[in-house]
Amino acid sequence: MRLKTLLVSILALLSSCVAQAEGKKSLVAYFSATGTTRAVAEQLAEVSNSDIFEIVPEQPYTTADLDWTDKSSRSTIEMKDKNSRPKIAKKLTNMAQYDTLFVGFPIWWYVAPTIINTFLESYDLKGKTIVLFATSGGSQWGKTVENLKGSVSPATVIREGRVLNHVTKEDIANWVKTLKK
Repeated sequence: MRLKTLLVSILALLSSCVAQAEGKKSLVAYFSATGTTRAVAEQLAEVSNSDIFEIVPEQPYTTADLDWTDKSSRSTIEMKDKNSRPKIAKKLTNMAQYDTLFVGFPIWWYVAPTIINTFLESYDLKGKTIVLFATSGGSQWGKTVENLKGSVSPATVIREGRVLNHVTKEDIANWVKTLKK
């Protein structure tokens, strides 16, 4: 098992070296409300040799804000309003250097939280490829890609990635390899 993990790590490193030699850089940008998506994003950044950026809301979410069963909770109100754009605490200053962005988030109501729209609308992403990844308590993609396409230029490619629940670093590395085909 250790040898297999070592080989997967070596393959990921070699493929990222080739991509960097070609002048391509990738970024893992993620929003994590409870830490679940953060753990996946950190592993993804490692196996893909990507830079990492956390999308942090200007006003952090409390446990009460995240109570999806409460119709008056902040997350429920934001998700009902498709024009909601929660503010982000800090902006990435060097977006132009990235060709590929892995954008991760927890799935809320079968779509990305609206803070992801805020993030995408904050940059010129024309010509970039965005590969989505998510974590979820049970929801799948739903209309996630459709809802995010309006937040980027038509020249930006958004690829539905994977819901990465209960995955190992090896699972993530194998998924990344399929993206390069």
